[in-house]
Amino acid sequence: MSDPRIVSHEEWLKAQRAHLVREKELTRLRDQLAAERRALPWESVEKTYSFEGPEGRCSLADLFCGLGQLLVYHFMLGPDWKEGCPSCSFWADNYNGVDVHLAHRDTALVAVSRAPVSQIEAYRKRMGWTFRWVSSLGSDFNYDYAVSFDPAKRVEGAPNYNFGTSAFGGEEAPGVSVFRRGADGAVYHTYSTYGRGLEMVNGTYHMLDLTSKGRDERGLPWPMAWVRRHDQY
Repeated sequence: MSDPRIVSHEEWLKAQRAHLVREKELTRLRDQLAAERRALPWESVEKTYSFEGPEGRCSLADLFCGLGQLLVYHFMLGPDWKEGCPSCSFWADNYNGVDVHLAHRDTALVAVSRAPVSQIEAYRKRMGWTFRWVSSLGSDFNYDYAVSFDPAKRVEGAPNYNFGTSAFGGEEAPGVSVFRRGADGAVYHTYSTYGRGLEMVNGTYHMLDLTSKGRDERGLPWPMAWVRRHDQY
């Protein structure tokens, strides 16, 4: 970071007002993009997926908890993993307490991983999280929504992630998928996002973006090399 310019209050205010114009442009563009996202076509969910939570087996429709919309966070925790992904854990720290607010906008939130439910519950309790988290182990759910990959089927360097626009080398990947329940009980897939599209559900990054140092990730081996699980800093 270069040394900041120290200016008079009048110059500071002029610069802030000029920047505000740009921020308002971004706000209008973001509103427009959100409207376009809401207008995207839906696809019907034809498969019957089975999940397991602390209270037993459940279907995709059950995850709505009687609400009209469902946000799924695809959390990277594989069947043989000892701990959840540090980056996904960083994201998940932003989700405690939001479920009640989402419910008042007719929306449910759940995390889904391929790890067995006992492993999920142990890690969830360790992290102190209260949001719902279920296992998709034994179903095609993660594979169908392009966040788990069969090593036997992977072709090195072939685009398999983010709608086939990039290659993901591991067996588990992060993502968000959104579903809608029809009046007749049918379930529809309305939207998914991956990669940097997930930044919109990480409030910590947005807070850092307001500061003069920003995310301060330059010079690191990779941008999130600094991230730890919150009990390991």
